[in-house]
Amino acid sequence: MNIHNNKPINNTTNLPINTNMKTQDIQKILKYIGEKKVITSSELAKFLSVSWNTAQAYLMELALDNKIVRIKKEGVNLWLPN
Repeated sequence: MNIHNNKPINNTTNLPINTNMKTQDIQKILKYIGEKKVITSSELAKFLSVSWNTAQAYLMELALDNKIVRIKKEGVNLWLPN
């Protein structure tokens, strides 16, 4: 039973992802990742001037949409272009 109105579920917390990202935010993030090749959630948070949690949610949503790839190494999420 899905009690979250068919919103994507965050695989790490089982909470619905509801970031309300704008198209311009998505393009900005994808361009940044494309230029850097590999980023962390902290780097994106600093780049966008948002909290780490917000950056992590943005990146997780993009990963669930198969726009980027997440690799976990030594407890750190690394995000790469897909």
